[in-house]
Amino acid sequence: MTTPIEDYALISNCCTAALVGRDGAIDWLCLPRFDSGACFAKLLGKPEHGRWLICPEAEVKQTRRRYQDGTLILETEFETSEGAVKLIDFMSLSNECSEVVRIMEGMRGQVKLSMDLVIRFDYGLIVPWVWQTEHGWQATAGPDTLELHTDVPTSRDATRIKAEFTVSKGQRKSFVLAYHASHLGSSPTADAEKTLEETEQEWRTWSDRCTYKGRWKATVLRSLLTLKALTFKPTGGIVAAPTTSLPEQPGGVRNWDYRYCWVRDATFTLNALLAANYQDEAVGWREWLIRAVAGDPEDLQIMYSITGVRRLEEMELDWLPGYGGAAPVRSGNAASKQFQLDVYGEIMDTMHLARSAGLHPGPHAWEIQKALLDFLESNWQNPDEGIWEIRGPRRQFTHSKVMVWVAFDRAIKDAEQFGLEGPVSRWRELRDTIHEHICAKGFDARRNTFVQCFGSHHLDASLLLIPLVGFLPPDDPRVSGTLEAIEHDLISDGLVQRYSSKTHIDNLPGGEGTFLPCSFWLVDNLALVGRHKEAEALFERLLTLQNDVGLLSEEYDPEGQHMRGNFPQALTHMALINTALLLSDIKNKPSHRKHDGDRPAAVARTKK
Repeated sequence: MTTPIEDYALISNCCTAALVGRDGAIDWLCLPRFDSGACFAKLLGKPEHGRWLICPEAEVKQTRRRYQDGTLILETEFETSEGAVKLIDFMSLSNECSEVVRIMEGMRGQVKLSMDLVIRFDYGLIVPWVWQTEHGWQATAGPDTLELHTDVPTSRDATRIKAEFTVSKGQRKSFVLAYHASHLGSSPTADAEKTLEETEQEWRTWSDRCTYKGRWKATVLRSLLTLKALTFKPTGGIVAAPTTSLPEQPGGVRNWDYRYCWVRDATFTLNALLAANYQDEAVGWREWLIRAVAGDPEDLQIMYSITGVRRLEEMELDWLPGYGGAAPVRSGNAASKQFQLDVYGEIMDTMHLARSAGLHPGPHAWEIQKALLDFLESNWQNPDEGIWEIRGPRRQFTHSKVMVWVAFDRAIKDAEQFGLEGPVSRWRELRDTIHEHICAKGFDARRNTFVQCFGSHHLDASLLLIPLVGFLPPDDPRVSGTLEAIEHDLISDGLVQRYSSKTHIDNLPGGEGTFLPCSFWLVDNLALVGRHKEAEALFERLLTLQNDVGLLSEEYDPEGQHMRGNFPQALTHMALINTALLLSDIKNKPSHRKHDGDRPAAVARTKK
């Protein structure tokens, strides 16, 4: 049976991440990086595609899970007729090689347990050569090696490593699975208990830096920990999700690889990190962004790898049947080749936010920004694929044009506020022209709403960003009309759809879940127009959609009551953090909501 997405928890070493099921199985792990081939790919296939299961042999009557406070150390408790045990799962943060550590602790009675380790490299395609070592087992194929170290007696059954053992109250049995490149020598065997202690301390030291003290502190901190877990420590890049091809529709084809860094998320990311006092991570993200986009402005991409690599060739892994049979399974993302105007606005907005918050980048950053603006000045009227990466004909998307306006607006503010040189008069004239153009072409006066693209009658949830990026004030009648139209046409069971897939604008079969980031944007809009009770009620409802350990996916299916899409989704957790900040800010500073063209929840404003 396919494990529901919400039944997974995340562990990470800030270079890669694993998904651990409620049943005690690690069904997804890419090594050594987020975007490497998976050695456990059962998530998208079957156990023979790679999995690591540790569980009681007797029927499990009850399962409880939690993260240790302020950490990404997962504890799963299993209750059986024989007694109770606790499985502790985590990844070491300090060791040079990637290590997954699993400790089984007896809590009550005497429980018989089994372990089944199936290693398959390259997304389940490659069966490694496995042999026994002094401390366990080693599996090697091509460039990859995994070593299992354990104090439990083990055996090999064909290409599986198995164990049967018993744990009594107070006993602890440990397993360490360490990765290294096959041409390098083995690392010293890690002390599981010492590594646990060190990892716990590192996570808690990081969590203690959080300065958000609002009503939703625990939830915000869990989302911040999730963002940290999705950060590639060597470069500062943050992946959109640690998974690929988790479908947006059961059995459908909307299955994309999200193990890359989206420029679209830049401002949301920076604001969330800065607001909670994670300046080092914010600087790391900003520096990744500058390095990634440097070069010919015409070559700007919507996404890059965690190191800034641009070629993300999409291919289908046809040996994997897909999550719940949803094929194809994809590695790479062809959307990286799309033309999207909104990313220019995101870059300029992010750099403006950084400067406003006191994080002044080096002088080369402004030169890169001016080069991007020069390109945008000549190309802003071109159609594009839009924020949702439409795999159909390019169109004049309203949100894309709004973000073009944002690009010039933020450049003007940077020049005026920080003494940076540039053709400000020309930029002002162009900013006004773009604003008039959008209001004339992207607004349906008869229905009193902005529309998805020029000349269309369809709606799009990205229009909820119009007041959030400062294009128009929240009390503008056109903003109110757009909010009402979206509430009428794009709401399913109180949650927001990105757009109606029935229009086939994306050249894909219809059907997907409601989009959780857009639902948080709806909360923001309700709060900004003074509908505070409705805003808080929807926010609280969205929080109930978190799984038992506080994680959220990209989409949610209200009818089936299951998470959809890649998991956990960084943009969803960013939106949660920023919405909590906005709701707290409005409550604490109700007079602070004057329109000045900036994002209303920007950290630089809330600290004034």
